[in-house]
Amino acid sequence: MSGHEFQSFFPESGTVDMADTSTHITEATLVEMRVLADRYPQARSALLPMLHLVQSVDGRVSPRGIEACAEVLGITAAQVSGVATFYTMYKRRPAGEHHIGVCTTALCAVMGGDALLEHVSDSLGVHPGETTADGKFSLEAVECNAACDFAPVMMVNWEFMDNMDPDKADLLLDDLAHDREVHSTRGATITSWKEAERVLAGFPDGRADEGPAAAGASLAGLAIARERGWRAPEAPVRLKEEQ
Repeated sequence: MSGHEFQSFFPESGTVDMADTSTHITEATLVEMRVLADRYPQARSALLPMLHLVQSVDGRVSPRGIEACAEVLGITAAQVSGVATFYTMYKRRPAGEHHIGVCTTALCAVMGGDALLEHVSDSLGVHPGETTADGKFSLEAVECNAACDFAPVMMVNWEFMDNMDPDKADLLLDDLAHDREVHSTRGATITSWKEAERVLAGFPDGRADEGPAAAGASLAGLAIARERGWRAPEAPVRLKEEQ
């Protein structure tokens, strides 16, 4: 094997576009990074929210964003890059103003998720992992949105759009394309992807109480239990003593 390089079957996986050196990170961004780092006993624990902050500014994990995180946390750029390329929520290339995720895991797929993804892809003219030429939309095939009781599910900038179908998707995309106010199925106002990323970084936008945390099918079992007076069984005496 001497003199030979390992050949990957996935040449595009896990790579940040280092050729795009554009950035909007300023000293104000670095100040906010330091604010995040100060929230943790060990500063490097702030890396995940800091990467969300980078995305809220640059629309992706940028080379400058990687360097800035490393500088603030006192770790290497390679360590930052390793984390940024491990999680799918961090984007290697610019995401759209609105990031669309369609769940294609088992239950959503059975309920129409695969067909929904294909329809949205055709409507936008992009494949999963791509962004439209005007920068308005990016598309992702999501592995389980943890909302199986509302299958098939789409997400817009991480907000749930439940029980979707192609017709509903067309209306949603048209509203977003024309900058009309849109609310998720459970009530939250849809902002931009960058604004959502800033919230994930740990800077609230004042909308935390919009919409219920759970609704509909998610609460059906609880409603039945209350109607019938069902309760969780008492813990064994021995377990209580150990506690």
